Amino acid sequence: MQRSRFLGFFMVVAVVAAACAPAGGAPTWTYTPGGAAAATPAASQGPTTSGEVLGTLEVDAIDLAFKPGDLSVPKAGKYEVKLANTGAIPHDITFADGTTVLANPGETKTITVDVPDAGVTFICSIPGHADAGMKGSIKVEGSTAGGPDDHGGPAPATTVQADPNAPKYTLYPAEAPKVLDGTVHDIDLFIQEKLMTVADGFVQAVWTFGTTATNGTVPGPVIRVHLGDTIRIHLKNPATNQLAHSVDFHASQVAWNDEMTSINPGEEKLYEWTADYAGVWMYHCGTSPALHHIANGMYGMVIVEPKGGFEPVDTEIALVQSEWYLGPQGEITSLEKAATGNPAPDFVVFNGVANQYLDNPIKVPTNGRVRIFLLDTGPSIDSSFHIVGTIFDTVIKEGIQLLRDNLGLYGSQAVDLSPAQGAIIELSPKEDGLYPIVTHAFNFVGRGALGLLQAGDGDPKN
Repeated sequence: MQRSRFLGFFMVVAVVAAACAPAGGAPTWTYTPGGAAAATPAASQGPTTSGEVLGTLEVDAIDLAFKPGDLSVPKAGKYEVKLANTGAIPHDITFADGTTVLANPGETKTITVDVPDAGVTFICSIPGHADAGMKGSIKVEGSTAGGPDDHGGPAPATTVQADPNAPKYTLYPAEAPKVLDGTVHDIDLFIQEKLMTVADGFVQAVWTFGTTATNGTVPGPVIRVHLGDTIRIHLKNPATNQLAHSVDFHASQVAWNDEMTSINPGEEKLYEWTADYAGVWMYHCGTSPALHHIANGMYGMVIVEPKGGFEPVDTEIALVQSEWYLGPQGEITSLEKAATGNPAPDFVVFNGVANQYLDNPIKVPTNGRVRIFLLDTGPSIDSSFHIVGTIFDTVIKEGIQLLRDNLGLYGSQAVDLSPAQGAIIELSPKEDGLYPIVTHAFNFVGRGALGLLQAGDGDPKN
């Protein structure tokens, strides 16, 4: 009832959600429960040949392309393909008939493939790499046969059907964690590739950060320290993962080609830095394509308290605004959608899940002091953060301060954040009731950027 009432209140802006709504007809289960199956390239059509190897083709895998991407052979037949990985992360070459070989950085691997008269296509089947441009083909010179035009993969999905049997989402706690004790912090940060319900009826194969190998979340865990503390991040990429990953802490001052380099499945590394500046900071995976790694869930918040710490308040909340660009059910998000010049996300969310704080209001005391640590991780959409019925009396945005009880008694109605910017906001709800949390870019309220603060019992008439 509460969700229906507030969505109705914002109906004028929720019209845009129709663009995300499934087409008519009975909903169907669109992926196999229990795990995201590996994509199988579509088989190319045309006769195959056997016999002696007619020649050798050399292909370099770089980050993120094949060189050359388009090759030709004088006639159909069996060919040897040498894949040399000159990039920094693993790549494979997967042909449309399913023939595949993987090469780690610095390795050269050889595979034999049948090239029919119609030619054959190939991709890198590691999630996201084909979308980033790792596609190619081998054509037969002089052939007029029409070959497949999908580069070994499915046609891009234009809509994603809601799944009525999708698992219920897991509520992400809105409470900000306490500051870590001590001045030196050794933190295990695991990478987990897993399925996650990102909105009612929608499951994606996301990439996450967590404190153990099995508790990855989107966003990743909030790390809260004091100014001047030393943070030692033990980044671990379990061997069960498919991809290389990395981490970039915006609160750190370290060389990009040192701590921020990618690690392959089964590897780990130490990322050590000092909290030299206070504020709310982003961390994220920076492995190519960074846009996709962020869009697929690899981001989180760091809070660095100033000298002397923050004054005590009644409630502290941590909120991360981000976007989902849906891929097919149970698969990774769409890099093609995320990479457009005018991005139109399927969902814009607070703490990873659409409307979760509409279903589960964040409880605060009436007339109490509320502090919100706010971060926009994008990857592409700005935030105009607003809480209906309140005024922000304190705002610290990227080091610029609006202080409570300032000389002119100025206040703030909305805090504008571009991707990778953070803020600290304070307010006091003046009466019992419900206070909608939104981005005032109202085209996104109907796409999941809606929650509630509940002051007291939520009823202003009591």
